[in-house]
Amino acid sequence: MDRDAVGTAGLGRLRVEVRQVGDSAVFTPSGELDHHTADVLAEPLGAAVDAGTTRLVIDCADLAFCDSTGLNVLLGARLRVEAIGGAVHLAAMRPTVARVFEITGAETVFTVHDTLDQALQG
Repeated sequence: MDRDAVGTAGLGRLRVEVRQVGDSAVFTPSGELDHHTADVLAEPLGAAVDAGTTRLVIDCADLAFCDSTGLNVLLGARLRVEAIGGAVHLAAMRPTVARVFEITGAETVFTVHDTLDQALQG
């Protein structure tokens, strides 16, 4: 990843695939989750919670970068879904993304799984 490109505005820097697997809404963000792209993930997460989905799984395998704004999107989704009795599960975080969660302590408020399969088994 080109560190000079991090934080620069640009279309297509984040794509989010959304699918239903059993009782889980699975979100697969690909690219960089930051100030410029946060709404690309926030909108479908919010729509899922608005629809009453209580089990959100974020497959982070293709997430190359996450800054504090991206972290806040996930924390906000967690608060909203917990208010209706649900949870957010994070799966397959790359070391660079996992480091943000470790540094901030956010890993302690999410259920974190090594793989997507493990996240879906819960």
